[in-house]
Amino acid sequence: MGTPAQTPHRIAMTPAARRALDAAARLFYERGIHAVGVDLIAAEAGVTKKTLYDRFGSKEQIVVEYLADRDERWRTFLAERLDAAGPDPRARVLAVFDATGAWAVDLSPRGCSMVNAHAEISDPTHPAHPVITGQKQWMLDLFTRLVADIAPDRAGELARALMLLHEGALVAHGLGIFPDAAASAREQARALLG
Repeated sequence: MGTPAQTPHRIAMTPAARRALDAAARLFYERGIHAVGVDLIAAEAGVTKKTLYDRFGSKEQIVVEYLADRDERWRTFLAERLDAAGPDPRARVLAVFDATGAWAVDLSPRGCSMVNAHAEISDPTHPAHPVITGQKQWMLDLFTRLVADIAPDRAGELARALMLLHEGALVAHGLGIFPDAAASAREQARALLG
C-alpha cells in the first residue's frame, strides 16, 4: 500500500498562532503559497512578524501547519460521513464521493488544497511535501481498505481507479470544468463497483 509518510513536525497553537494560521490558510488557499508573504499574514492576523517567527520559526512551518490542519479537518469530516454510511462497503465508497462533493462546495471552491500546494511545492525536501503526498497516500489506502471486501483479488487496481476518479473530480471542480464533478465521479465509481 505504499510507504508510510513522514510525520511532519507540528507546533502547539497559542491564540495568536491560531489567528495567524487561520489568516495564512485563507490567504494561501485564495492567492497561492508563494504569493503570500509573512508580512501579509501578520497584518491579516493582527500579530507582529516577530510573533510569527517566534511561534512558527519559518514560513515553511506555517505552510506545514496549514496543510496538516486542512488534512485533519478533511479526515474528521470524512470519518463522520463514513460512519453515517454504515457497514456496507459499497455505500462507504460512495460516501467518500458524497463527502468530497459537500467539502468541495463548502470548503474548496478553488479545488483541492493539496493539489494546489503541490503545484507550488514539488521539492520533496520541502517540509510540507510529506503532508501533501501523505494525504494522497492516505486516500489511496482508504480506498484500498474500503474495496477489500468487495473485490479482494483486485482491491489495489480498483482502489487506484477510484483514486483517479476522486482526484479528477477535485481538479475538475477547482477548474470549473463542469458542474458537480464529484457527483459525476460518484456515478462512475458506482459503475466500477458493480
